[in-house]
Amino acid sequence: MLKTDVFTPSCFTSEGTIELRGVKVPYHTVCEDNVFYDDEGKAIASIFSYSYFRSDVEDTKDRPVMFCFNGGPGTSSMMVHVGFLGTKRMKYGPVDDDGLPLPPYESCDNAQCLLDICDLVIIDPVGTGFGRLLDESKKDMFYGIEQDAEATLTFIQKWLAKYNRWQSPKYMCGESYGCTRASTVAGIGSLLGAERAYSVTFDGLILIGNTVTNGTHFGAAKPVYPAVLAFPTLAATNWYHNHPSEQSVEEFVAEAKKFADTEYLLALYQGESLQGEAREKIIEKVMYYTGVSREYLMKRELVVEDVEFRAEVARNQGKYVARIDGRITRPLYRSGLEEATWGKRDDPAEGKYNSFFQSVLCGEVFPMLNIKWDRNFVNSQSLYMNWDNNIKGRNTAQCLSAAMRRTPGMRTFFANGWYDICTQIGILYYTLDHSGLPMDRVFVKGYQSGHMAYLGEELIQELTDDIYKFIKGNDPTK
Repeated sequence: MLKTDVFTPSCFTSEGTIELRGVKVPYHTVCEDNVFYDDEGKAIASIFSYSYFRSDVEDTKDRPVMFCFNGGPGTSSMMVHVGFLGTKRMKYGPVDDDGLPLPPYESCDNAQCLLDICDLVIIDPVGTGFGRLLDESKKDMFYGIEQDAEATLTFIQKWLAKYNRWQSPKYMCGESYGCTRASTVAGIGSLLGAERAYSVTFDGLILIGNTVTNGTHFGAAKPVYPAVLAFPTLAATNWYHNHPSEQSVEEFVAEAKKFADTEYLLALYQGESLQGEAREKIIEKVMYYTGVSREYLMKRELVVEDVEFRAEVARNQGKYVARIDGRITRPLYRSGLEEATWGKRDDPAEGKYNSFFQSVLCGEVFPMLNIKWDRNFVNSQSLYMNWDNNIKGRNTAQCLSAAMRRTPGMRTFFANGWYDICTQIGILYYTLDHSGLPMDRVFVKGYQSGHMAYLGEELIQELTDDIYKFIKGNDPTK
């Protein structure tokens, strides 16, 4: 990766006041490099953290602290930071034809910030944001599921000691791959008898856009058909664009999931042996729930593939839908170009938010935090292409399940967008049915959103209200 600066460990501080839920809350921030060294004392990498502390709390023993990050792997914390967690966030105004906020976006004081009830530590992992990999020969120490989790745990241990917060209630909030990071951190953190005992336990996890699975990487365990797991999300996206039913999206998706789990799963298993009236019945129902054509289903032998689906569900409107957020569209390519070849590399969500979020983060939030230097901010790089997905015989669901069993009272809140084709809610349902999680301490809620459950004024309010209830020890889904 090209660099425009020379690394020097830095620390920046600031002070501010914000009104939250009718109370003026004074706060101070510490934004700093957290450097990793080799055995010879040479700096090899850095995690950059943005810590927001409420200033008028004398005894922090009972005050929660929440460690927050995005995913990738290879993505900075930009989206959660300026999206809904920081004291300044994006402000949304008019909407487009898809009902989504139109750019350019403004910024505003974040009246939904959670700083009144917990301190916030927002993290740029190694190689992302202001975080740096300083020695390329040491990348294998950081770029992998377990390596990344161990680096995060080492940072958390250092942070808890530095700010005397070992006895504080501890939470993690992760989005996308951040769910994988959080569940692995929780699993390793409370594990004894491994190569190293970290002895860090967490009171709760907030997981947005789930990537916790009982398979490897982001996929669910075989032999479950991917089309069955994707079906609830495909149905929700079809409901949004084509309105096949007067039901709510929640009702329509529940009905579609029941069909996918029973009739559709059996039909895919039967394959060509399913003929005649029985096959026709399945075709009609798949068309109804997903919006794809008969021609497509005949060609694909009843299988709806989620990449191809994005070019099929709104084809009658001349639109292609986004992977990150199935509500967002672009025009289909003209007939002279192959949509299947070019389209999947031209996701309409990519240009919708990133540049505007980064302009507010770099142009307004960093000056507010007194971050003043020449270091280049790297929102994202494609670390996932060479990421080590090995996790010593376990999967991420087992990590989370083990952590919750070893830590009585630990709770997990899954927040997933109905229109998220990237991390489909059907995979979450399947994981919960096969993970051994203590379900009396697991909470699940679907949001009228895509991958980022906080896009838009109403969604920011809804999600932060739910997290607020969760941290207070209440059921966030009620």
